Amino acid sequence: MPASAKTTNAVQRHRQRIEDLIAAMTIEEKAGQVNLLADPFRWMPKAVNPLDGTGSPARVTALIREGKVGALFNGIGAEAGRRIQRVAMEETRLKIPLLFAADVIHGLSTIFPVPLAEAAAFDTDLAYRTARAAAIETAASAVHQTYAPMVDVARDQRWGRNVEGAGEDVLLNNLLAAARVRGFQGEKGLDDRDAVLATAKHMAAYSAALGGVDYNTTDMSEQTLRGVFLPPFKASVDAGALSIMSAFNDLNGVPTSGNYKLLTEILRGEWGFEGFVLSDYTSEQELIAHGFAEDGRDAARIAFNAGVDVSMVSGLYLEHLPDLVRSGEVSMGRLDEAVRRVLTTKAALGLFDDPYRGTDPEREKAVVGARKHIELAREAGRKSVVLLKNQGNLLPLDKNQKIALIGPFADDVDNVWGPWTIWGDPERRVSLEAGFRAAMNNPQGLSLARGSDVETSLPGGIDEAVRVANTADVVVLAIGESQRMSGEAQSRTEIVVPSAQQALVDAIAATGKPFVILLRNGRGLALEGGIKNAPAIVVTWFLGEQMGHSVADVIFGDHSPTARLPVSFPHRSGQQPYSYDRKNTGRPANPDLAEQEFTARYRETPNTALYPFGFGLTYGDIVYGPIEMETNQLPWAGSISVSASVTNQGRREAEELVQLYIHDRVASLTQPGRLLKDFKRISLRPGQTEKVTFTLNPRQLGFIGADEAYRIEPGLFDVWIAPHAQGGVTSTFHLVGPTAVADGG
Repeated sequence: MPASAKTTNAVQRHRQRIEDLIAAMTIEEKAGQVNLLADPFRWMPKAVNPLDGTGSPARVTALIREGKVGALFNGIGAEAGRRIQRVAMEETRLKIPLLFAADVIHGLSTIFPVPLAEAAAFDTDLAYRTARAAAIETAASAVHQTYAPMVDVARDQRWGRNVEGAGEDVLLNNLLAAARVRGFQGEKGLDDRDAVLATAKHMAAYSAALGGVDYNTTDMSEQTLRGVFLPPFKASVDAGALSIMSAFNDLNGVPTSGNYKLLTEILRGEWGFEGFVLSDYTSEQELIAHGFAEDGRDAARIAFNAGVDVSMVSGLYLEHLPDLVRSGEVSMGRLDEAVRRVLTTKAALGLFDDPYRGTDPEREKAVVGARKHIELAREAGRKSVVLLKNQGNLLPLDKNQKIALIGPFADDVDNVWGPWTIWGDPERRVSLEAGFRAAMNNPQGLSLARGSDVETSLPGGIDEAVRVANTADVVVLAIGESQRMSGEAQSRTEIVVPSAQQALVDAIAATGKPFVILLRNGRGLALEGGIKNAPAIVVTWFLGEQMGHSVADVIFGDHSPTARLPVSFPHRSGQQPYSYDRKNTGRPANPDLAEQEFTARYRETPNTALYPFGFGLTYGDIVYGPIEMETNQLPWAGSISVSASVTNQGRREAEELVQLYIHDRVASLTQPGRLLKDFKRISLRPGQTEKVTFTLNPRQLGFIGADEAYRIEPGLFDVWIAPHAQGGVTSTFHLVGPTAVADGG
């Protein structure tokens, strides 16, 4: 088991104590240990955890004293944390410590890029380091658990929660899920003072909501579930995650928060998960609205027996589990099992040894918002910036130019953090204006105009923007989505830049001035008009508190762009859901033909992405040589090397993300047209050539078969070494050997 999972000594030391506590508990106290409530005592915005009289400080304090609360969430603060924990440790019968949790998605006080932006870096080390920094601040603020990472593979850009994940590819999701779990939990064990318990969410297929509508139903084959949506959860468990959050959606007619097959048979029976499962915010109560439970009592019975160990905020377990056990509808063994999981995790976190861990105000002051974390936020931001277009090498900009910075995000600081930022320090937010002025040799050479609001026009706004643009050498347009347009419950029917901003861009394009588009977004977008046709386009996402500096680092060339798209940018909104690894169909479309009757395509657009997964430019000029293989025969028990020479023909140093894709030509189930299997980053000086070699083994070539097992089948495979999912150099090889089924996946 990974070092970041259970701390063996801590758990073993308290194993008998845990059993003694379970034996001593009343049924009501057992129900209390699986009751998770919003923290009414400490700093949290009410919009995150709306409170009413049922969750008042007085009532929650009384419940804690009675042993009827096992954990609190979304409150932070060392000193107040000590006061709350003291109630549990000094004023209760059994003196069981509380577990404190919080939604620390991409930073506590120091805010890093949103997870989708960070995924663009294709950098597991960066993901580990930002999670580690977030964990250090979180642990010092008397919080033991974070509700992250979100590991939902997301392939419909209409869905607002794309912004919280790692995009559309399974491999990238697996790698970043594991890196973030290790980052949150650390390498020294969960009882280390800088560790926090990671929570992989939302299990499962939540991101496949029909129509991209948040909370909507999902319907898919077992092969798609096991081949696409479950692997990142398995990767999280393998990395040591001891907490899983169930999802809001129903899956093939069974709500996931009441899904025994998902939460017990697969998670525990097949994967050996030893931690606890908690519901999402009232998701077990929502079994009633799903039409899957009659009332709160029935919902508690179904969810608990399915494998949801802990109830978040609804109070249903506290209210109904005692009677359900007495009636025999829930067994005492099942209740004891859930309590044992919770107590064992508390022991692993070191709470039985030091219930007041993380409650030192001096340490909190020293590590929260530390300078090295702020510097890491800037690094993470610039490594997440994707260059999509750069006609005539318009970028990088000259620091001596006269620049017009135009758009609703020109001097904005309210939309740099991104969604799910709760405790960031607003004083550290860096606008594009501040970042540009700090980078320019003559800060007075920067002029500003708002031009429009995010979704509405401004009286005279475009006229003023055109006037300012005409005084400049180059125009930079800061446009896109506000952070309120991405995130939970922010599904969009049209994934485009709002029309008010589109009109602004079109007016600036008409001036004839060279201009650069800086897109602020939490999803893949369909680009139109002057935005699509701009000479230069840069995806800047929501990069966190250092956004202005991070963008300036790249725009002015102090750092070359290195990020790549983790999601496809479609030609049109109507292409959703869309991912690069779609199947060819029996009538595949040829994107090179203008007219294609009776093939798999829309009338209005090719069956491709405008900017595909993995796409991103550098300030160099990168050229790929042909694939080289010593043999095109991959033996069943061996491996094969696939190489290509990559050259920088440009005048500037560049980093290239070299990607390896495969396609199984003939299989017992139809296969995606391409699948990412590996990637490597290389640095190239002007004129330099480097040979990049990948090693493939049969294990990488399998898929989930009709029998729900992982299959590896011999045959002919296409292979690409490529800069993105719609390009590259290609060859073929044969996997030689008998048909076999491999364990796992």
